[in-house]
Amino acid sequence: MTSEQDTARDGENREGTDVVLETQNADTDTDTDTEDDLIEEGEIAGDYLEQLLDVLDFDGDIDLDVEGDRAVVSIDGGKDLSKLVGRKGEVLDALQELTRLAVQQTTGVRSRLMLDVAGWRAGRRAELSALGKAAAERVSASGEREELAPMTPFERKIVHDAVAKVDGVSSESEGAEPNRRVVVLKD
Repeated sequence: MTSEQDTARDGENREGTDVVLETQNADTDTDTDTEDDLIEEGEIAGDYLEQLLDVLDFDGDIDLDVEGDRAVVSIDGGKDLSKLVGRKGEVLDALQELTRLAVQQTTGVRSRLMLDVAGWRAGRRAELSALGKAAAERVSASGEREELAPMTPFERKIVHDAVAKVDGVSSESEGAEPNRRVVVLKD
């Protein structure tokens, strides 16, 4: 199904109400299909990771979930799982990308699944949310802009979300990878 934007972009002339009705019907079907697709992604990822853990001789429990519009796979419960996280999550990021590629190879569709090992991403998310909130409160009080340390896109999104919850301030990203950073500004 096409959305109104897709229809306008493609230059087709259709009645707006027809598109809306098609989109509404498609959304209901799409929501169910999307959740089923995400569950399938999680299962494929879980199988891939289970085989990988066996090859590496690591113990761990694999949990599958769906959060919003992505499959979430977590590995917990084993010893030495920190080796799968690496320094600043570098090994975890690489493992996540390999897992996404394994899912894509099976489904033919690019996956956005999120992988967490030993709760590292969940802990990092909490740290970054607190960092963003604290920076926003400082900028709100002082009026001075504040630049944070360079971060990955995942990390910047969490900080932007935390800043957005504080009235009177906003945030933007500046710079080029790998030195792209969040800047918090007074409105």
